[in-house]
Parts: sequence; C-alpha cells; structure tokens
Amino acid sequence: MPFKLVTAVLTIMMALPVSAKAVTELVIATVNNGHMIEMQKLTPEFERANPDIKLRWVTLEESVLRQRITTDIATRYGQFDVMTIGSYEAPIWGERGWLRPLEFGPQYDVDDLLPAIRSGLSYQGQLVAAPIYGESSMLMYRTDLVEKAGFTIPDQPSWAQVARIAAAIHDEKNGVYGICLRGKPGWGDNMALLTTMVNTWGGQWFDMDWKPQIDTQPWHDAIQFYVDLVARYGPPNTSANSFNEILTLFNAGKCGMWVDATIAASFISDPAISQVADKVAYAQAPIQVTTKGANWLWAWALAIPASSRQPDEALRFIAWATSREYIQLVGQTAGWARVPTGTRFSTYEHDGFQQAATFSAAELQAIRSADPQDSTLHESPYSGIQFAAIPEFQRIGIVVGQQISAALAGKRSVDDALKAGQRFAEQEMNKKHYY
Repeated sequence: MPFKLVTAVLTIMMALPVSAKAVTELVIATVNNGHMIEMQKLTPEFERANPDIKLRWVTLEESVLRQRITTDIATRYGQFDVMTIGSYEAPIWGERGWLRPLEFGPQYDVDDLLPAIRSGLSYQGQLVAAPIYGESSMLMYRTDLVEKAGFTIPDQPSWAQVARIAAAIHDEKNGVYGICLRGKPGWGDNMALLTTMVNTWGGQWFDMDWKPQIDTQPWHDAIQFYVDLVARYGPPNTSANSFNEILTLFNAGKCGMWVDATIAASFISDPAISQVADKVAYAQAPIQVTTKGANWLWAWALAIPASSRQPDEALRFIAWATSREYIQLVGQTAGWARVPTGTRFSTYEHDGFQQAATFSAAELQAIRSADPQDSTLHESPYSGIQFAAIPEFQRIGIVVGQQISAALAGKRSVDDALKAGQRFAEQEMNKKHYY
C-alpha cells in the first residue's frame, strides 16, 4: 500500500470514536400500573447514566402479564431479561431455580428494606426479587360524604359498619356509589380482596390436612355479604372492575369508600389527577369475626429470570430502579406524594414524603400489621394472607375467582359458585397428592 494511502487511512481511523461500546437491549416485562408507567417515563435518566444499555418495555394488564411471564420462565424461553413479579411468585420460583439471586453492593443498603417486604421476596434468606413498591390494603373514604351522613369511621371498622355507611352515602342518581370493590376474576384481582374478607370472617383456604374449605360457612357468609353489598351500593358492572377501573371511578368522585391496595392513596390524594384529593381519609382494612388476615401484604418487584442473556446489565437496571436514589428522583420529578412506597424505612423518614403523603402513617401501620405466617383464625398449613403460597394456588384461585365473579354478575348463586370452587380445589389437591 502506498505511503500516502496508509497515512490517509490512519488519519481517518484516529478521527473515529475509540471502540464505541456495543449497546445491550434489556427487555422488561411489566404491569400497567401508575408506578411502572412513571418508571418508563424516567427511562432516559437511566439510559443517560448507562449509555451501553437501552430499555425496551413490554407493558401488560396484570392477568396477562402473569400468564406471559409464567409461560416464559417455566419454558426458559428467554423472551425477557427483567420480569415484574410479586410476593407470590418470588419464593416459589426461587426454590425452583428459575430466578437469579440478586447480589447488590453496599450502596444499595438492603437493610433499609422493610423486613416483611424483604422476607417475602427472598428464598432461603437471599433476595431473588427487589421491590419496586410494597403494599397492604386499607379503607379509603370520602370525608365529605361520611360527615354529611352523620358518621365517623373508626381506625379499624367492621364490615357491618362499612355496609351501614355505604347505604347512607349511596346516591346513584348523582353518580355516587356507596362503595367500590374489585369484581374482576383472578387470584390477584377479586380474590385478593375476597380472601382477606374470608380470613376476617374466620375462614381459610385449607385446613391443616390440606383439605379445601371453600364451601364452609365462613366462606358463604363473607362472599354473600360481599355480593349483597356491591349489588346494593356498588357501581354497575362491578364484575369487570379491578384496581385501575376503580381508581378512575374514585378520582372522578364516584366512590364513597374503597377497600384496596394502600398504593392507591398515592393517586387519589394527588390533586393533579384526583377531583377529591382534599376530601380523602384512611382507616385500616375492615374486620368482622377476627382481625387476623384483614389486610393483605404484597410487593411488585423486579427479578432476573435464569434464562436472561444479559444478567449483569439486568442487575444494574434493577439496582437503579429499586434504589433509595430512584425514590428521590421520583420525588423531585413527580412529587413526593407519588413516590413508590412500602419498600424502605428511609422513605417514611423523609421530610418531603411525610409532608406530602397524608396516608403514610396508615399505610405503614397496615404493612407492619400484616403477618403472612398467622393470617387465619384457625391454624393453616400455608403462609400468605391474600393467597396460599403453594404452586397449585394460582389455578385454584383463578377458578374460584371466576365462579364468584359469575355470582356477582347474577349468573349463579353464591352457594353454587362456592361448591364449584370446592370441587375444583379438591381435584387439584388430590391430583398433587396433598391428601
């Protein structure tokens, strides 16, 4: 090669960027709730700090997400690098070796995580998923409507008290419903609420011999009460409503009361999206026969499937998305009332959060009071509050939820729905030789 040509080639090469690092694409499967949508908005912040990583989000409705990620992880197909999973899946999938253990550096400060949330996302003491936000459940209500009707709501009312207040504030002619409750079928949809109701009526999913208890008196009493309550004082088509649908109704001023995830408080108290933000107060989840299992415990979390092809980059993303610094970032950009809560002590100690979040004390009390190891009046062989932490529960919970949703829609009686759920549960538990 002539000397002049060699010189020209070298000059061009020297002008090029020095070994531009290849960009890794992380595919993240997530749920379509407010906190995950906020995280997607902040994608540019992560990508600026990590120019070698590009994020691609696959956002799905809750029940669809569960189906997709369960299929993907069980077959080790490897479609996703990061999955949004919950407290139910984490220990079960960790035991099966489907998730990579999460090893964070000291800056992450795992001891800042609330113990109940951290424990629920671990297997044999090792984190297998990191919490985006944690939650319990509580009663959220319109102070103006309750006061106008001449009632006061105690720190933890009974369901009977809730029903009386719902009757008093129900005003369907003006588009206000006494109470809004989940009705959409699914083990993580209507059954999350209904299991806590059954718990507090003294029921349980299984007795100590693993025999299903779905057609027992506590189940009948709790579910019949729920169906009657919603039929009289709830919005139409409740059997199609889950968290997001009710959030929309509440923010539009159409719900007098709502028992659901504590995380809802971040949104119904935000004047930017809620028409009733200045008229909301909070109480602990209602009780009836017992206080045990009245409020659930859950965390949405990020995990790395064993099939991920980019585990190091995935861990870097999870460390960012679930860090104390990320919570600070959301507080600065979206406001402290909208930060993901229920995960870290430091969030509840922050002055900005305490001033902005009128719900913080009630939320923390609910999370701390939830005990997955002792959630039923009579002893049970399983852990979990709004679910039984066994692999078979997912199928059982889905079918029972469908039966109860059908009863709510008037397609069958409560007794028929519970008998059908009992038969299915017995078949599943027999199939797996529980008894």
